[in-house]
Amino acid sequence: MKLDPYRIKEDFPILSTLTPNGKPLVYLDNGASSQKPKSVIDGTSKYYEEENANIHRGIYHLSQHATELFEKSRIKASHFFGSPCAKSMIFTRGATESINLVAQAWGRANVSEGDEIVLSVQEHHSNLVPWQMLAQEKGAILRFIPIKEDTTYDLSNLDSIINRRTKIVAVSHMSNVTGTIHDVKPIITRAHQVGAKVLLDGAQAASHLKVNLTSLDVDFYAFSAHKMMGPTGVGMLYGREEILEAMPPWLGGGDMIENVDLEISTYANLPAKLEAGTPNIAGVIGFAYALDYLTKLGMENIHEHEMEITEYALTKLNRLGGITIYGTDDLDKRGGVISFTLEGVHPHDVGSILDEEGIAIRVGHHCCQPLMKLWKIPGTCRASFYAYTTKEDVDSLVASLEKVKSIFSRVAKR
Repeated sequence: MKLDPYRIKEDFPILSTLTPNGKPLVYLDNGASSQKPKSVIDGTSKYYEEENANIHRGIYHLSQHATELFEKSRIKASHFFGSPCAKSMIFTRGATESINLVAQAWGRANVSEGDEIVLSVQEHHSNLVPWQMLAQEKGAILRFIPIKEDTTYDLSNLDSIINRRTKIVAVSHMSNVTGTIHDVKPIITRAHQVGAKVLLDGAQAASHLKVNLTSLDVDFYAFSAHKMMGPTGVGMLYGREEILEAMPPWLGGGDMIENVDLEISTYANLPAKLEAGTPNIAGVIGFAYALDYLTKLGMENIHEHEMEITEYALTKLNRLGGITIYGTDDLDKRGGVISFTLEGVHPHDVGSILDEEGIAIRVGHHCCQPLMKLWKIPGTCRASFYAYTTKEDVDSLVASLEKVKSIFSRVAKR
């Protein structure tokens, strides 16, 4: 089904607003966070107005109803992502916390001195720093999968990088910088051959691709709701049930226990064991509305639309001249993200001028400083698309970039 982004935009109140200088908002920073449809906004508000109570503890109707809504969101996410069972879906505050949970709970129990942790050179800091911390604590060794010039993973030496000393491989499913959709199957297969576990950072992929956790055959998968039209402060960690069962808790507190004595405690069953304290109940319930909305659109349709927009944008941007675009030319291997630099113009200057035109893009290192250092640049400009992005949005971006070039051309001539 071909999506109508103009019709979809009507469901997002913020997309009909004006920026402070009176310009229509052109939102092209979906890689950082997506906008929210009215159904998610209303559903979250409804919880606070009509359904607000703590969960899993109260025997009164309101608490039981809130608990039911909360757990229905878990089941809905399990079905959406093709998880084998709902209790393998752990609610967190976001993809960052999901990765930290694995690094601290699973990692501390399973990684020892001399063991190896395999990452890639283009990981988001959220999938780099937690493993650095674990390696420093345990005396483990970090190894890195390199990337090719087109930013896809270089798997030519995979058998030596992932070896019998490897304990876990943690890589991104889709790059937040370039939108490159990585071929992770060979990585998963090789890791399992040597008995290693695999974590995929799905923060970008979960928002834009049809992800089936069963067919991926991955051990851990981390993602955030706020990039999927859902509320902020909500994420999930999928883990194989038997791995999660064996993991010690990371956080201690209420709701994750079975019995507490003064000097020792026993822990609850999954998923409660890994969900200490009062969660973001409204956000989790709001996430269910976001999943309903995405299901109605269809993830395959969203991806098809983004590819059409990306192809259109790449064609228009390449005509500008003086522009460097990062990432693969193979549209089958990239999502709706384009990172670029303009010759002679710092990305922050580009972003500031575009902001004056009402265009929101992300500029900087995108929490991928090692990648920027590899490319020997301070950062890039990143335009990232979603189901509500139109070709007119792209035209506005390109016209504003022409203005940037004109301004800096005049400055250079002084």
